[in-house]
Amino acid sequence: MTDEQLYKIGEVARLLDVNSSVLRYWETEFPRLTPVRTEGGQRLYTPAHLVLLKEIKRLLYDEKRTIQGARQALEAQFPAQPGSTELTSPPGLHQTDPHRDLLLEITAELRAIRRLLEDE
Repeated sequence: MTDEQLYKIGEVARLLDVNSSVLRYWETEFPRLTPVRTEGGQRLYTPAHLVLLKEIKRLLYDEKRTIQGARQALEAQFPAQPGSTELTSPPGLHQTDPHRDLLLEITAELRAIRRLLEDE
């Protein structure tokens, strides 16, 4: 395990105001959403997962997209590296950067703001 904050499924469900069953369902529909599992099978989410989950919720609940539409939007927003299920970091951001998760969250929020401005 790394030193980064890990969240249990119940904590994430409360933070996002959704049922934990919704999070488990999203895991089956969004291949990039793969939480860390403990030996006992408990799901642990990283801050990067939270960024992804917030975006999934926004796409599904606020923009009223279908699961397929949300998948396509996520792929456009965070293109995957060939053969990878991990989120792509913005250019120049390395996996070991201690501020990576914060920068990913800021990047996602800025992209959402840009979309809102483009829609006006």
